[in-house]
Amino acid sequence: MTETEFWLGFHLVPGIGATRVARLLEHFGSLAAAWEANVEELRAAGLSERVAGKLVATRRRISLERELERIARAGVSLVTLADPAYPRLLREIPSPPLLLYVRGTLTPADEHSIGIVGTRRASAYGREMTRRLTGDLVRAGLTIVSGLARGIDAVAHRTALEMGGRTIAVLGSGVDVIYPPEHRQLAEQVAQQGALVSEFPLGTPPDGPNFPVRNRLISGLSLGVVVVEAPRRSGALITANFAADQGRTVYAVPGSAMAPGSEGPLQLLRDGAVLAASAEDILADLKLTVRQANLEARQALPTTSEEADVLHYLDGEPRHIDEIALESGLAISRLSALLLEMQLKGLVRNVGHQHYVRA
Repeated sequence: MTETEFWLGFHLVPGIGATRVARLLEHFGSLAAAWEANVEELRAAGLSERVAGKLVATRRRISLERELERIARAGVSLVTLADPAYPRLLREIPSPPLLLYVRGTLTPADEHSIGIVGTRRASAYGREMTRRLTGDLVRAGLTIVSGLARGIDAVAHRTALEMGGRTIAVLGSGVDVIYPPEHRQLAEQVAQQGALVSEFPLGTPPDGPNFPVRNRLISGLSLGVVVVEAPRRSGALITANFAADQGRTVYAVPGSAMAPGSEGPLQLLRDGAVLAASAEDILADLKLTVRQANLEARQALPTTSEEADVLHYLDGEPRHIDEIALESGLAISRLSALLLEMQLKGLVRNVGHQHYVRA
């Protein structure tokens, strides 16, 4: 079995995320050994009896090899947390998904992404503002991230496509289940010129509880989130809250104080969101944000002596985990878990086939 199969297996177990996978790696030394462990061994590694039982039940129920074949037949690729292609911005959020289902392609250019969200019942003003903002942001080289919903989301995706830019649609369903159904053609165009992304397995229906989870990824993939129009109770405001919690900038487009769609943006502005009357407002703020992010990345420091030891053996040239283990004296099991933690902190990067470099 491949490493990707094991990442898929753990992703399918309810209650297991990045932190628990790191603990399992440290305890067992490999994902393969952790996947094959019995309940007692999993309990000894720190899992509760309930989660350990779910892991064993998932293992008995699913053939990971057949599941991977089904995913490949659907034209979908898996990007795991250990994959160099995993989006850097998403890796930085609390409890990032263990893997992403992707139709299309994710590129390094997508690190400069902006989320654009808003009401499904967009006004003429909201649609026009979305077109203007999206067009100017695409011209500036930004990837547009949204949720493929009716209204503002669809306008943002379509404008990005018309401008020849990149756009990412994050779904609250499997990437093979397009919702709303009238956006199937739009989804195909997004997959050709960007990517459809979900953390939900193939075949997952667009159930209500999935959409807040989807919104967390929209903000997680973005440098900031623009709310164009949103009533007081809106999924767009949930996305804005996630963005704030993740340390991303929230932008709000002003509108008429008498318009229901302005209630959300006006409240965000009262709460400290950045006013976005034009793309220039966003771009001016992003320049500062990007500079600060790059500075923070350069200044990222190890927090333990083990991390410092590992960094001592890394430079610009990729080094295999076996080499690092040999020179550092760390056991492979401990080193695997440590490298995963250091990736999440932005200290190191996995450049493929268990080769690592300083971030």
